[in-house]
Amino acid sequence: MDEDHDNPMGDEPVEIPITDELDLHTFRPREVKDLVPYYLEECRDRGIHTVRVIHGKGSGTLREMVHALLRKLDFVRGFHLADEASGGWGATRVELAPKKSKPPT
Repeated sequence: MDEDHDNPMGDEPVEIPITDELDLHTFRPREVKDLVPYYLEECRDRGIHTVRVIHGKGSGTLREMVHALLRKLDFVRGFHLADEASGGWGATRVELAPKKSKPPT
């Protein structure tokens, strides 16, 4: 029997484009803990310093998980719920500190 029968998505990593928006609707809650810090670091590497994280409105559990993660990241300058045009309380705007450039050797 095919091992992927119960999990049609398999456990293969999915490559997602790094932009100024991260939509968490397609991820499992257990993936969020590692995904959000990694994604935000990748944004910084690309010079993206404002990111909209879409967590949905729902019960607020995912929003609170995201906010708890953001509070722990030293490169997050600040965050707030998005305005109504950008998703309201279903999304969070995150401000990231730029990476310090290394002095030439």
